[in-house]
This record gives sequence, structure tokens and C-alpha cells, in this order.
Amino acid sequence: MQAKPMSNLSHTIVHEGAYLTLHYRLASMDEQDIVSTFKGNPATLQLGGGQLAAFLEKHLLGLPEGAHKTFELEPEDAFGPRNPALVQWVSKATLAENSRIGEDYSVGDVVEFAAPGGGRFAGVLRELGDDNARFDFNHPLAGQSLRFEVKIIGIL
Repeated sequence: MQAKPMSNLSHTIVHEGAYLTLHYRLASMDEQDIVSTFKGNPATLQLGGGQLAAFLEKHLLGLPEGAHKTFELEPEDAFGPRNPALVQWVSKATLAENSRIGEDYSVGDVVEFAAPGGGRFAGVLRELGDDNARFDFNHPLAGQSLRFEVKIIGIL
């Protein structure tokens, strides 16, 4: 009698490096969509490839094909708590260095700045003074609880 080969569950359960086809939605706790694929085409991505934030991907691990789940994420498990130290005054000279000539800003505008080492980072303009401007460099979703809904369509 010949033994039956064991099925390979790694193809039906989400695992590190898996290619997934899924619908997902990130929403505020009052159900306002931040991003959603449910009304359009599903997303196809590789787990660990950077297409989804790592804190979202960890909720996918171990889910079977066909799973439809919703997770409630506290700020600490999402974009983190708000950090008051990331609300800072920036000189108008620094703002001018990071602006196009003649660019005007209004409260609420998102402005990109050059980071040491060549990167970029963004802040939301909160207040405009005579010689400086106050920016909030927290992630816009920092401090918020969120809902993450996912439906796993296929796993490779």
C-alpha cells in the first residue's frame, strides 16, 4: 500500500513571502474608508514586499484562502500614538529652501522637506507666523484607532 502524500498547507494559508490576491479596506472607527479595494479590482501583492504596511501584514499571516476578517487596531498597533515632539516650528528660510519660487502655502497644506542623507519627509502646515511656520510631522493617521478588513481570494 502506497502512502498518500501530505497536502502542502503552505499554499492555502498566508505565509511569509506568499503572493496574495485579496480585497482589503482600512477605515476609521466610524467606517470612513481611508483605502479600499472592495468596490473595484482586488489587489495582488507579495507579503513582505512593502505594498502593505508591516503592521497590516502581520494580521494576514495564518489566514486561510477564503477568509474574510475585520481587525480593530489601536493606535499603538497602527501608525502609532501622536508625538508632540513632531510638531515643530520651521524658519521661513528653511521653508523657502524646500519650495518652488513664488509658492504660497496655507494652513493644512502638506509640504515636503529634504532630509539629511537625501531622503524626503512631509509635514502638515498648522500655523504660519511672520518669521516661521509650525508643522506637524506626525503621520496623518497617528493617534487613531483603525479598522482593517481583509478577504483572502487566492494564495500562491
